[in-house]
Amino acid sequence: MTVKSVTHLNFRGDARAALEFYRSVFGGDLAVVTYKDAGNVQDPAEADQVMWGQVVTDDGFHVMAYDVPARLPYDQGENSFFLSVRGESAQEITAYWEKLTAGATVVQPLAPAQWASLYGMLKDRFGVVWVMDVVSEYTG
Repeated sequence: MTVKSVTHLNFRGDARAALEFYRSVFGGDLAVVTYKDAGNVQDPAEADQVMWGQVVTDDGFHVMAYDVPARLPYDQGENSFFLSVRGESAQEITAYWEKLTAGATVVQPLAPAQWASLYGMLKDRFGVVWVMDVVSEYTG
């Protein structure tokens, strides 16, 4: 049996824009099912919002997202999660970093760290905190 963990992001009306942005950063395939597509419209104003969506790349990046309906509580929270992307090369991580910084707040600039040859943290324009680093031989 194989188990795979996938980050699932929750938004309030921004899921499609976030998924489209992440696809522009990482490439891959975007799939979106709206509440209307699924025949699950409970509020006409939310018919075109994302009930289920994802971006998947051939090299292993996978993120899912949906829009929390207004009838349900939603609190994005502060530091409730980080989305970590670990790459094998500085070139790969730097390319993703440069794209993700559009409209972002840099928390920790991308630079060498004691535990990784490159590490950085930012909060993107959708409020998602990304931790980016290059995989190293460090074992703690």
